[in-house]
Amino acid sequence: MNKKIVFEKEINYIKKEKYRENAFKVIELLPDYFFLEPASSTGKYHPSFSQGTGGLVRHTKVAVRIAYELLINETIGSAFKQDEKDLMIFGLLIHDGLKCGLVKSRYVLNNHPTLICEYLKDNKDKLTLTDNEINFICSSVESHTGQWNKDFNNNEILPKPINKYQKFIHMCDYLSSKKFLDVNFIDDIIVE
Repeated sequence: MNKKIVFEKEINYIKKEKYRENAFKVIELLPDYFFLEPASSTGKYHPSFSQGTGGLVRHTKVAVRIAYELLINETIGSAFKQDEKDLMIFGLLIHDGLKCGLVKSRYVLNNHPTLICEYLKDNKDKLTLTDNEINFICSSVESHTGQWNKDFNNNEILPKPINKYQKFIHMCDYLSSKKFLDVNFIDDIIVE
C-alpha cells in the first residue's frame, strides 16, 4: 500500500512545502491498520461513510476537508496565520493515527491523542519540524476528543480544548463524526 497517495489531496491543502514533506513522512510512519479500520469499532458514533474498511481514513479526510473549507473562508480563516492553518491541517491528518495504539488493540484507546503526540515526538529525528512546530501540532491535537476526555473509570485523562486552535481541531473532528453528515466517496475520494 502506498500510504502517501491515500492523503495526497489533503496534504496538498498545506501551503508550506516543509510541512507537506513532513506530513507525508508521518503518514508513512502510521501503522497499516489505520488505513483499514472503521472510524468506530462499534459503528455507534460515526456516520455510514466512516464505517467499514477504510472508514477511519474517510473520517480523517472529512475532518480535514471541513478544516480546509473553514480556513479558506475569509471570515473564519482570517483568525489564523498561514503556518497555523497548515499545522492544524497536519494535526487533523494524524489526529487518529494511533486510535487503536501503535500495535493494534481490539478497541479504540481513550488516550490515543496522547499516543500520537508521543509518537510524533519520538520520531522527531526523521522530521525537519522544529520543537515549536511539533508542540503546536501536539497541543492542537491532544484535546481533539473534547468533552469525551475520560477513561472508563470516569478519570479525566485528556485535556479539554481551551484555545482557538484546540477548539478548531475538536470542531472539525466532531463534525466529521456526526451521523447527519452524508459525504459521498468514490474510491476513498470525496465526491465534489
